[in-house]
Amino acid sequence: MGNIVWVASYPKSGNTWVRAFIENYIQDLDSAVDINTMHRISTAESAAHRYQPYLPAEKSATTELSLEEICQIRPQVQSDIAQQAHGTTFVKTHNYLGEYNGYPLHNSSVTAGAIYVVRNPLDVVISMANYFGYTIDEAIDYLAEDMTGTPNESYHVPQIITSWSMHVSSWTSDTESKVILRYEDILDDPKKAFRKIESFLGLKKDPKRLKNAIKHSSFLQLKSQEAKSGFVEKHENANAFFRKGGKHQWKEKLTDEQVQRVVSSHYELMKKFKYLPNTN
Repeated sequence: MGNIVWVASYPKSGNTWVRAFIENYIQDLDSAVDINTMHRISTAESAAHRYQPYLPAEKSATTELSLEEICQIRPQVQSDIAQQAHGTTFVKTHNYLGEYNGYPLHNSSVTAGAIYVVRNPLDVVISMANYFGYTIDEAIDYLAEDMTGTPNESYHVPQIITSWSMHVSSWTSDTESKVILRYEDILDDPKKAFRKIESFLGLKKDPKRLKNAIKHSSFLQLKSQEAKSGFVEKHENANAFFRKGGKHQWKEKLTDEQVQRVVSSHYELMKKFKYLPNTN
């Protein structure tokens, strides 16, 4: 068994919140961990500098690589992360759990397990629209596309996301060595939700430590830190990374027609996770 625990999610679904909790829980400091130094316990496998050593001689930057070339390198990069870590390491990913042209997007030989966060797609479309500068309709279309991904940028190589339904299904159809959290359950009862992570990692119950980690990784704490010091992970198109962090925003923001488009595209997974409008 490997030592990487994937912190996985579709974009704008609570990945950073969960990583902030883990950082604060593991470090167990008197004050909140600086969000701009959240790399002591966790890291991102898409960071371009990790791929730089494997560039062909005729190329000088990862932006010159094709998607297939990046996917060829990816298992080795993930192996490097595992080897460089001292014990368990938490690695952020927005890749779906699968392959690209036969290349696995997650190296199973260095994987210990995964924490997957799922969020109501009706709220995801609003968060994505605000964050990336899309219209609501563009965000709805994005969530429904079978093969979507992030761009090849100077600081990050592409991630293969797929549709919201395909992404969620890929990570949740098999629950072995995984803990699956609903974003809404974290909002409603963070103690119960994050206790699942504590248990999943085989840690003894530590109520005081858990309480402090929840306090130091609260949405208000993260939002306050960003307001004071910015956040290195914020996309250039976004005014802020941490915006509202709530649920059911779709009830005020989406038209009936837009709600129906989301439901018709993702009915089965929305039903599974109790996201259909009449079950919220």
